[in-house]
Amino acid sequence: MRDQTRIVPTGPSRRAMLAGVGVLLVGGLAACGDREEKAAEPEAPAGPPEGSLEWAIQGPWRAADRPRDVYRHPLETLRFFGLQPSMTVVEFWPGGGWYTEILAPYLAKGEGEYYGAGFATGPGADPAQAALVANFERKFSSDRKLYGEVKFSAFGATTGPVAPPATADMVLFMRNIHAWMAAGIAEKAFADAYAALKPGGILGVEQHRLAPDEDQDPAAANGYVQEAFVRQLAAEAGFVFVAASEINANPEDTKDHPFGVETLPPRLLTAPQGEAPDPTFDSAKYRAIGESDRMTLRFRKPE
Repeated sequence: MRDQTRIVPTGPSRRAMLAGVGVLLVGGLAACGDREEKAAEPEAPAGPPEGSLEWAIQGPWRAADRPRDVYRHPLETLRFFGLQPSMTVVEFWPGGGWYTEILAPYLAKGEGEYYGAGFATGPGADPAQAALVANFERKFSSDRKLYGEVKFSAFGATTGPVAPPATADMVLFMRNIHAWMAAGIAEKAFADAYAALKPGGILGVEQHRLAPDEDQDPAAANGYVQEAFVRQLAAEAGFVFVAASEINANPEDTKDHPFGVETLPPRLLTAPQGEAPDPTFDSAKYRAIGESDRMTLRFRKPE
């Protein structure tokens, strides 16, 4: 019968074995500690991918503008128009650059191009408009890493092409048609946009909307324009209507405000345009309404 006696090592052999067990125990504990530390590290929040439209809209450089996103719906609006990152886009009268701060970084990352067709400047130009253009050009030429190489052009009664003919994929009219009607250049705006667009190019329109049963003031003094009238202007220029969206609708807007659409946010006028503010005027009602009811339309230049 085999001897079942267990042999226990002694002397140096025993000491070596115990030392090995100790190393394994220490190493195992250290590994456990590493796993615990790694598990305890908080994961970095996942933001939108750099270069995406969401990234451009949420960018920290837009901190002052983002509160208006709840009214202007930039993501939904630009998606409705069909914006793509490699496009050449022309925006008429971009003002201070509310949409430029989204479009320029997005297009720069996607190797597209942005044209800001601002107010016409030069002899006889409105000083306030000239100052706005100067500030716009200074801002959007100061950081090429973020905004890319923004192109500056102009639109007005006597201006030439806003971009080289038939090179733009998209033209944007963002709440300016009423001003062009007042200046007698609405038809020219549509004609200049048509000339700039490639065949198949898109015209995106956002505009304060007059009720369909209201008479259209040819000068749109209150800032509101009938949707049917905008469609007519586009058709006369050669555009084909594609679609309408209620993205920027506001049923709370009664459109009968004392100082026109500018009685509402963001302007909140308390006196007629050009007059000193009235400190006794209560704007609470107009703050509660929010920004205007607006049409959002998409047109196409025929192939």
